[in-house]
Amino acid sequence: MALHNLEKAQNSTFKKKRVGRGQGSGMGKTASRGANGQKSRTGYSRKRGFEGGQQPLQRRLPKVGFTTKIVKPYVINIKKVTKVAELEEITLENIKKIHKIQNSVTKVKLIGEGASELASKIKDDRVITSRAKVSE
Repeated sequence: MALHNLEKAQNSTFKKKRVGRGQGSGMGKTASRGANGQKSRTGYSRKRGFEGGQQPLQRRLPKVGFTTKIVKPYVINIKKVTKVAELEEITLENIKKIHKIQNSVTKVKLIGEGASELASKIKDDRVITSRAKVSE
């Protein structure tokens, strides 16, 4: 079984263009790069997004795309809001009843002198106090 009709696939081979080899080739003189200038030089590459000196689109548009997922607590100073310290049970709902807080608030932190003593009254995970200072 001899294979005699081996031929290369159609359009699989082609002659390489030889640019800059005389006017008769049709690609002489400027080597199909148009006129002289920066674009006709070897190694030329324009910066991505370059618009000829005009402010590029990516610099004209505002920055978007990052919002932190860390929820910072709403801080209440118990020296200024004394009603919170007087509560029997400290929960987020009870604090919202006596102190004006936005509905979007999900965490509350109690700060100020004596805030650490209120830890026993807190019955809600969404309410925290400042750490007690360790005296030596």
